[in-house]
Amino acid sequence: MLWTKYRQYYKDNFQLAYPVVISQLGHTMVAFSDTVIVGHTGDVPLAAVALGSSLFSIFMVVGIGMSYGLTPLIAQENGRKNLSRCGFLLRHSLVINLLLGILLSAFIIIGSNHLDLLGQEEDVRVMARPFLKLLGISFFPLMVFLTFKQFAEGLGFTRQAMNISIIGNLLNIAIGITLVYGLFGAPKMGVIGVGIATLTDRALMAVAMAWYVLSSPRFKEYLVDFRQRYLSADALKQLLGIGTPVALQYIFEVSAFSGAIIMAGWIGAREQAAHQIAINLASITYMMASGISAAAGIKSGNHFGAGQWRELRSSAIASYHMVLVMMGITALIFMLGCRLLPLMYIRDTAVIDIAAHLLIIAAFFQLFDGTQVVGLGILRGLGDVRVPTIITLLAYWGLGLPVGYLLGIHLDFGVQGIWWGLLLGLLVASILLFFRFQHRTKAVLTNAVLK
Repeated sequence: MLWTKYRQYYKDNFQLAYPVVISQLGHTMVAFSDTVIVGHTGDVPLAAVALGSSLFSIFMVVGIGMSYGLTPLIAQENGRKNLSRCGFLLRHSLVINLLLGILLSAFIIIGSNHLDLLGQEEDVRVMARPFLKLLGISFFPLMVFLTFKQFAEGLGFTRQAMNISIIGNLLNIAIGITLVYGLFGAPKMGVIGVGIATLTDRALMAVAMAWYVLSSPRFKEYLVDFRQRYLSADALKQLLGIGTPVALQYIFEVSAFSGAIIMAGWIGAREQAAHQIAINLASITYMMASGISAAAGIKSGNHFGAGQWRELRSSAIASYHMVLVMMGITALIFMLGCRLLPLMYIRDTAVIDIAAHLLIIAAFFQLFDGTQVVGLGILRGLGDVRVPTIITLLAYWGLGLPVGYLLGIHLDFGVQGIWWGLLLGLLVASILLFFRFQHRTKAVLTNAVLK
């Protein structure tokens, strides 16, 4: 039976995955809380937060992807017992991510002045502009947090990032509610209030995560070479060689969904608001799946570094089982609660009706979304990032988004047509990535047996 065969792998993967799931959820819960807090003030503020959050998410996943270049390398070096090499890689990753943080923060802030190029409604653009500027400023501390988070998780220390994410999100909610609605004598700031809350949250999380890694005795043996003053071109190349393709993988998927919200805005503010509700809920389950994916990547990296080929494949298959069960449950929740879940965001019956139909489509793509992200995580642990990057490009931008545009805009199926296109992209990506996983792991195992 599957349970008997994979029981130990389920247990090991779960213990590593659940803190990562919760900390990964932290990124999405910021947008979730912002959306819920603002949603009850009207459909235009909700659409403004939808636009700002969707555009920022493209840059956020670039940062997540680039920072993730550190994790499989740390896992592999730890598997090889090259402990001092871990701190050396952390130093180089921090340099890359700080420079990226400065560059993209500036790009977001400047780009917020040109939202008129996206063809959105005037009221939505006016509200979204200052919100997006605040998100842009928050990008730099986010990169600091991600760097130290990925380092700790690569070594298997996943709970502290989880705890910091939980506290940070509670703080974000408290400040957001206070500033949006003007409680306790604070000025009533609306959409700008959730932007200030997000910036404060991310700054404090960055300080907390950096202090934890640099001061904890458990990391002392890993940080021996962290304070070396010189930079190695080989180390930078190694990190960029993993981080850049991973960032592109995230970009191709998330930008397709962000492109979908822009297309929804061409249809109307209500459709855009409904899209934001549905995609916000779907992004929560996606981040849960990406937590399992991150844990699968760490385990794959450990086994790959230690030359444990059979354990690598068994652990990876167990991760597939886990994400299928989890995403199957969320699919049922979306189907059964398609008209109840949108009530958390808004009371507009027209928006709720549109969002309910989108949640039915989201229920269909849950399994595909989960398996494709776990497949990516496993392959990253093996250092296989180039072919998966091509797969994501073809699935989302070569197929999913064009079909969504054709159905939703040209054939007048509306926002539902856009989502059917996205579902097709996820289906194709999940199938191709699973075939890639099968090919790579079976080839490695065969070579090990022959040796």
